[in-house]
Order: sequence, then C-alpha cells, then structure tokens
Amino acid sequence: MEQILLFAVLGLGQGALIAGIALGVVVTYRGSGIINLSTGAVAMASAYAFWALTTGFFGFTLPVGPALAGALAVALAVGVLTEVAVFKPLRTVSPLAKLAASLGILLTLQATVLLVFGVQPQQAPSILPADTVTILGVTTPSDRFVLAGLVVVIALVLGALYRWSRFGLATRAASENEQAALLAGLSPNSVSMANTLLAALVAGLLGVLAAPIVQVDSMTLPLQVVPALAAALFAGFTSLWIACTTGILIGVLQSIVYYLSTQSWFPTDDGNAMPGLQQLLVFALMVVALYVRGAGLPRRGELVEKRLPAVPLPERLLRPALMAATVAAAALIVLPFDFRQALTNSMIGMVIVLSYVVITGYVGQISVMQLALSGTAGFVLSHLSVGLGIPFPFSALGAMVLATLLGVAAGVSALRVRGVSLAVVTLAAALAMEQALFNNTSFGGTAGVSVPPPRLFGNDLGPKADFRGLDGNEPSPMFGFLVLAVTVALGLYVAHLRRTGLGRRMLAVRSNERAAAAAGVDVRAVKIAAFAISSFIASAAGTLYGYNFGSVSAARFTALAALGLIGFAYIGGITMVSGAVIAGLMSTEALLPHALDKWFGIKGTWALLFGGVSLIVTLIANPDGIAGAAHRRRTAKRAKRADRAAAATGPPTDSASAVGSPQIHLGRTAADAKEVAP
Repeated sequence: MEQILLFAVLGLGQGALIAGIALGVVVTYRGSGIINLSTGAVAMASAYAFWALTTGFFGFTLPVGPALAGALAVALAVGVLTEVAVFKPLRTVSPLAKLAASLGILLTLQATVLLVFGVQPQQAPSILPADTVTILGVTTPSDRFVLAGLVVVIALVLGALYRWSRFGLATRAASENEQAALLAGLSPNSVSMANTLLAALVAGLLGVLAAPIVQVDSMTLPLQVVPALAAALFAGFTSLWIACTTGILIGVLQSIVYYLSTQSWFPTDDGNAMPGLQQLLVFALMVVALYVRGAGLPRRGELVEKRLPAVPLPERLLRPALMAATVAAAALIVLPFDFRQALTNSMIGMVIVLSYVVITGYVGQISVMQLALSGTAGFVLSHLSVGLGIPFPFSALGAMVLATLLGVAAGVSALRVRGVSLAVVTLAAALAMEQALFNNTSFGGTAGVSVPPPRLFGNDLGPKADFRGLDGNEPSPMFGFLVLAVTVALGLYVAHLRRTGLGRRMLAVRSNERAAAAAGVDVRAVKIAAFAISSFIASAAGTLYGYNFGSVSAARFTALAALGLIGFAYIGGITMVSGAVIAGLMSTEALLPHALDKWFGIKGTWALLFGGVSLIVTLIANPDGIAGAAHRRRTAKRAKRADRAAAATGPPTDSASAVGSPQIHLGRTAADAKEVAP
C-alpha cells in the first residue's frame, strides 16, 4: 500500500499537466466551438522556450522569472496567431474542417520545434520546490502537490470568471446563440480570441511547470492531449471542475497502472513490463465517458449553418483510370530506382486515403484508426506468412479479413458516436493500438517483423523480382505493377460506390442521420458497411506496405502519423478519388517529398512543416481540397461554355426553337445538380 500511495502521489504531476491541457480544451470549445488538438503542442512550445531561455540555447541566459514570462509570451503569441490566422477565418466551416485546422496547427508547431531545437529530448530545469514531504510514512516530492494545487486554483478562478463576470456571460451567450449575442452588441470573434488566449496561457504554464516531470520532447507533450480529451469528455466539454478533477485522477491512475505492471505477478512482454497499458486505460475511460455523458457534444448556436465538403458525382471512370494507369506503369519502368520506390510509396498512400474518402468523405465519420488498421493487417500478414506458412495471396486476404473484422467491431462500438466525438475516441484507440499492440514483441515489437515477398505460380512479384526496369536496380517494377493494379481497382470501386444506392444512403447519413432514418435508411447498417469497406481498403494498404519493405515496423503506424495522413487527405480532397491521388503523392516518403528532398534538399521535417501550413491554407482558401477546387473550376468553365453557346443561338423564333431552348437549360440544370452534395 505504501508503494501504491507513492506512485499515486507521483502521478499527481502528470495528472496536473493532463488537467491543465483539459482545461485549455474546454475553454477553447466554450469560446469558439473547436476541439483544439494542438493544445498539448502549445504546452510543448512553451516548455521548449523556457528550456532554451534558461540554458543559453539562443546565446544568452535569462533568470527563471523572465524566462517564465518569455515562455508564456510564446504561448500567447501562438494563441493570437491561431485565432487570427486559423480559427477566425474558419468560424463558419464544418466541425470536421475545424478539427483538421487544429491538426494543422499541431503539425506546424511540431515541425517548428524539430527544426529549431532538434530531435533530442531535453531536460528542463524545475522552478518548483525540490524538497520532500512525508505522508502516512511515505516520502514524496512536494512539487507534485504544488502542481495539483495550482491546477485546482486555476480551475476555481476560471469557474468564478465564467460564472460571475461579464466575460463569462458573454462567452455563454455566444455559445448558446451567436446571432442573439451579435444583436446584444457582443462580438463572437472577440469572445473566441479571449478564450483562446486563456487556453494557451493555461496550457503554456502547465507545460513549463510539468516539463521536468514528463520530459521535453516533440512527441510526449503533444500527445498529452489524448488523456486530456478523455477528461474533457467526462466534463461534457463544459464543466471546468470535472475536467480538472478527472485529469488529475487519470494521471494518478496511469501511475498506479505503471507500478502494477512492474510487479512479478503481472503478465510481461518478453521479460519486460507490458507496453501501452496507460493508453489502454485512457481508451477505456473514453468509452466509459461516452456511455455516461452520451455520444454528442453540447450543441452550439452558431450564426451560420456548417457544411461538409461537397461530394461530386463522378462523370467518367474508365478512361481516366486507364490513362493514369498507363502513365504510372510507364513511369515504373522508366524512372530511376529511387523515384520508382517513391511512386510505389505514393500509390500505397493513395490506398490508405481511399479509406478516408469512404468513411469520412462519404459518411462523415472522422476515424483516426485507419492507419492503425493498416498496421494490424501488416503484422497479421507476417504471422500468417512466416508463422503459419500460408502463401500469397491467401495470407494477404486473411490479414485483410482479420483487420476488417477489427474495424467493423470498432464501427459497431461507435454506432452511438459520430463526428468529432468519434475522432476523439478513435484517436485514443489508435494510440492504444500503437503502444499496446504494435510495440508488444509477441505481436510486433519495435524491431519489426519480416514479411516474405509475394509469389504467384512460382513468379516473384516482390520488390526483388528479376525484372529491374531500365536502370536494373531494385525495387522491381513488378511489385509496382501489383500495387498499381490494387490502387486502380480500389479507386474505381470507391468512385463507383458514389453512384450506387449504398453511396447515396451514405451521403444521406452524412447530411442528417435523423432525416435519413425518417426516410427509411438503415443508419446502423450504412455505418457498419462504411466501416467494413474503409477497413478493408486500409488493410489492403497495410499488406502492400509489408511486401514493399519486406518487414512491418511499429514506427510507421503511429498516432501522429495517422493525424498527418488525415491532413494530407484533406489537402487533396477528402471526398474525391482524385483527392486521394493528390494526397498519396504528398504523403510521407512519396513522390513529391522525395523530389523536394533530392532536388532542393527539403527533408522530412520541412515536409512536415509544409504539410501543416498547406493544410491550414487549403482549409481557408479551398475547403473542398485541391481536387474539389479543380472540380469547381471545370464545372464553372463548362457552364460558361454552355452559356456562350446558348447566347450564340439567339432568342427562339418559332415553336420548335422555343421547345429546344428549355431542353438545353434543363440539361445544364441536371448536370449542375450532380455537383451538389446531398
């Protein structure tokens, strides 16, 4: 019991950080209606700034007080830029776009920190008391109590501010009815700015104070937003006191779970403590929170009705697919080996993004699990091929079926959850799968597992096949042809799905679930079908990845990588197959990043920064993505040509022409109607 008490007290430090980030998430949502995934990244930026100012990183050293002020100034600057450059221009867009915008901020902050401070973790100096206290015979550091007490005080002050001040009244008014708030002389933009700055200040302060406990790096602090989201779910994204209390308790429970996992009686993983138990705990708590609090977020009285990106009806399928396949096949033969590999990586990225087109673009369900399902299929492929000796293609199909079943199980459990709530839960699920499943040596492990090359009727279809292209180097174009065939087939299927009755029912569910159910659509069946289709597509990408590199590693299926992939999907156009093609070309180790690296020396971190900034710019300038903007331009050009043709014919002079003119007009109207999302 003494050890449990000790670890419970030690968990107060991380719990205070989680509670502080949770307070920031709740404050931001109350002020602007945005679930800000970058709140943990703000804490990271402030912690790095404090470390740099106190250690002479910039060539000078500041005392603790001025350094703390400088770190908080960094947090406020990030808050101002976030509100002015991102949140304010996107006030009238869909919750999906707002969530993607906060993701763009997270990626931008992470890339900036990596470029400025490097990849090595840093140990920040502590400004809290270093003495100890003894409670019930257990000696513990006093800074944990100070941190927890400080977070409680912050929650009480914020609660009093929102309850009894004019600012709190204005925040509640803007949240409940923006139009009425405007008529009363309140500015929703000013309210949102003030709340964003408050959230940044709280997150930055806790990031600095808790950094010596959790370590300063570009991975740990940003991902603290996941347990903070669990606390915010319990709070219904409204109650500051519940968010604070739950955040502290989550940190305490995580510390106790870690202690229990180190005991001799606890199951081990190759002699070591079981990985990922803290992440599994957070995921379980999120499920409990959704059961207790309900599936939906508190409704807000926005001034403008939100709209999801349009889903245009594909007009042609076979001819563009054949042209693209011909160009890609020729490129696989002609291109040098490195660009051939990058093109193969691009096509695998396209396949993963196609799964987002189905689940998010067609049905509006924001799932972050797609990359984790790909990783699951890759690891299962290794076990089936190496462990059981099942040959290709049966091993690949078996891995895809098992991963699809896992995706369907997630879909069944998420039937009561939709929209941004589903994104929060699946983010926790993806992190739990990464830490508890992929890092477990019995399933995967950090060193990775091998995957034998695909062989069909004795012919090697893998990257080391005999045919090596014009340059005679690996990878072989044979594997590229296999990936190309899978990519084209799945792309045609997803595009055709938009034309089918199931596709129309998916769009009806995306538009309004209650209206779809009233019209006779089985919403549950549509959701399960969408999860099954998208999971199957994502698992296909996982098997291709395993064959591509000859192994499967957990490092390529992280939760942050999944968030980055969603960003690329939104940049390309998350509702269109052509958007998946664009996103695949921009994804990690794909054709565009490789070309930028080889020709201009722009490496991975710069590509991450480019992706974050591009996501934000795309959301503001082209909410439908690059492919959507291109489609609108083509539609506008066709409409102009039709108008000029109609004007050239002149006014009708007889009954026959009078009948013909409306036919032209009605034809244009029907064509235009195809472009309108249901």
